[in-house]
Amino acid sequence: MKAIAIRRYGGPEVVEYTELPDPKVGPDSVLVRVRAAGVNPVDRHVREGHLDGLLDARFPLVMGWDVAGVVRAVGGGVTEFAPGDEVFGYVRKDWAEHGTYAELVAAPVRTLARRPAALDWTQSGGLPLAGLTALQGLKALRIRPGDTVLVHAAAGGVGHLAVQLARAFGARVIGTAGEHNHDYLRGLGAEPVRYGDGLAERVRALAPDGVDAALDLAGGGAAELSAALVADPGRIVSVADYRVKELGGRYLWARPDAAGLAELAALADAGRLTVTVASTFPLAQAASAQELSAEGRTRGKIVLLVE
Repeated sequence: MKAIAIRRYGGPEVVEYTELPDPKVGPDSVLVRVRAAGVNPVDRHVREGHLDGLLDARFPLVMGWDVAGVVRAVGGGVTEFAPGDEVFGYVRKDWAEHGTYAELVAAPVRTLARRPAALDWTQSGGLPLAGLTALQGLKALRIRPGDTVLVHAAAGGVGHLAVQLARAFGARVIGTAGEHNHDYLRGLGAEPVRYGDGLAERVRALAPDGVDAALDLAGGGAAELSAALVADPGRIVSVADYRVKELGGRYLWARPDAAGLAELAALADAGRLTVTVASTFPLAQAASAQELSAEGRTRGKIVLLVE
């Protein structure tokens, strides 16, 4: 199969578009013919070795954790799926080796769900990790109808999904973003505020008593600022700043969750969740896709298309 692999840690220069053996399929896994693979910031961190203290790396290492595709074969113990089923998933294992930047991926059934019919292949490929991060973050915040939630980096890959999910849960959303994204956020149902000095005052102008919860997707002090706006620090969640725990909040790294994926698919099929795709790249240009992701200014998701 064709795949994007690295044989050592490094920058874009270590990325190879290469031929590798087809993956083996275990008893609780399925073989997926990949149609689309989402690009996430963590993919670059894996490439650069920043996660080496957390995940064993086995080279050649195929990058990527997001997938949308068609089941080609199933393991002997699999009853959940059959060949021909269209699926999507967050295929993170306990080590880094067989990722989704490839024509084929062997995915444990615990990482997959049937893909939403309302989304196209590109959108389905961009949804899993970002969608689960948003969903699990909001559930950790215990969002209830009538809450006001502050979402930092609300126009990004996770942020634009968190806005929609919070609105689906009945919350009012205030979202931080550059001014060029303010109309976009209004279209998603959020009240936008710009980044920079005076952010807390701008939020209080919209919510004089502060906010009920805050989801930090930006880092760079957003968690500390949130602590001045949220009465209960236990309702601050960050995916970008581990120090949030020192404030009494929670650090989140999304877990693969088939039930969560199914919930996202149901919301998409009900017309309550969509995925904005900022850019697409052919599989062979994965390095360029990662460099665009690294700029941190993308509205929505970047996705690789696998022919």
